[in-house]
Amino acid sequence: MPSWEEATTVHKLDTKTYSCTLYDDWCIGSVPNGGYVTGCILQVVATHFSTALAKQNQPHTIALHAEFLRRTQAGPALFKVDNVKLGRQTSVVHVHMSQEGREEVVAYVTNSNMDTEEGVSFESGYELRPPPPAVDLVKLEDDMDPNWRVQDKMPFSKFRKASQKVKWHFPRNGQAAIGLADEWLCFADGSQFTNSSIGFVADMFPQIVEAYRDKSQGPFWYPTLLLNIDIKKALPAQGAKWLAVRVQMKKLKNGRMDLEVHVHDAEGDLVALSHHVSLVLDASRNIAERRKPETMI
Repeated sequence: MPSWEEATTVHKLDTKTYSCTLYDDWCIGSVPNGGYVTGCILQVVATHFSTALAKQNQPHTIALHAEFLRRTQAGPALFKVDNVKLGRQTSVVHVHMSQEGREEVVAYVTNSNMDTEEGVSFESGYELRPPPPAVDLVKLEDDMDPNWRVQDKMPFSKFRKASQKVKWHFPRNGQAAIGLADEWLCFADGSQFTNSSIGFVADMFPQIVEAYRDKSQGPFWYPTLLLNIDIKKALPAQGAKWLAVRVQMKKLKNGRMDLEVHVHDAEGDLVALSHHVSLVLDASRNIAERRKPETMI
């Protein structure tokens, strides 16, 4: 069972081409989790900026916009990276991910150097409302925190294999509202969250739609159409054990929904903001045989 580091290992083929293998146990049904794929893109970009663009000295992704054009699958993936704009403060690259000759995901990614950034800073008074319960992470690790409890397994975890990669912790008294969810996450294998895993964390949350439906029904599939990430802070070099996530849905209509995601670290500092546009489909669409020559979502 590959760890996050193993599952996102990137191989450089030339100055603009990279490859990696997408693993089945990081999938939802037969399709790699969108956050996992995003993490692979982040790792490709990190490799590109540490090799082909090393002179830019811009190791940190600060923004990403990804469009999921087609259903991905476990197995080899090829990434082509185009340098769109190389600047002193920020640089932008365009990533094309393909499998078996199909272009499946495209992304624009902006990198900078958070260690050398300078400029105006301002505290806006931002906070989560309603606020999540207080937490003691030492007690949380032993499932002894009075406000939070560990979730043994998520619904349909055999179908949502990627959900087994993290340990989920939810408010003991339930979520504050039906349209939002708060959680604390850590990797199930004890490894640390890194900058590339921010994409995965931003796509790991309880499926809010399922609070509305008959629990006896089978799972839905929530394919991502697009995913944006605004990264405010780099994680420590050694990684981070815990990250807190709030996800909120504003509206679901005609099988299409928005998701707003806030990621905070153990100190309560904002790490990243993410926005998703997703579909709500029957799970049969996920595992159906791919039509030739290609299958759109």
